[in-house]
Amino acid sequence: MPGPTPTPHAPGGEMAALVTQLVDELARRLAQDITRDSLHSPTEAHGAVDDARGRALVRLRVLADVREAARHLEDQAAHTAAASGAGYPEIGQAVSMSRQGARRRWPGLITHTTHRPATPPIPRSS
Repeated sequence: MPGPTPTPHAPGGEMAALVTQLVDELARRLAQDITRDSLHSPTEAHGAVDDARGRALVRLRVLADVREAARHLEDQAAHTAAASGAGYPEIGQAVSMSRQGARRRWPGLITHTTHRPATPPIPRSS
């Protein structure tokens, strides 16, 4: 028998802390790689890349790219959830926002085009 379904938010913010830790490590490694690569580039080798300010700016650029990627992935997941039958209340709850907030974030995501089968007319007795 499968175990309990994981909730979007682990107790005590443990999930958020874990994600923050992972993103921080990813950003640090990517920034190091970018900085290392730019030191081998003749045009950027003499810049401020190897000082604290340069490293901080590279890390900031990486985190901005991470934010954009996460937003894109979040949009894809919202569309997948809606296509699987989730409504705005559930989608909003998954991202810690209200149903109205989810509707503003993803307008038109949920369409109520449910077609009811036509009911045949009830025959009248003569």
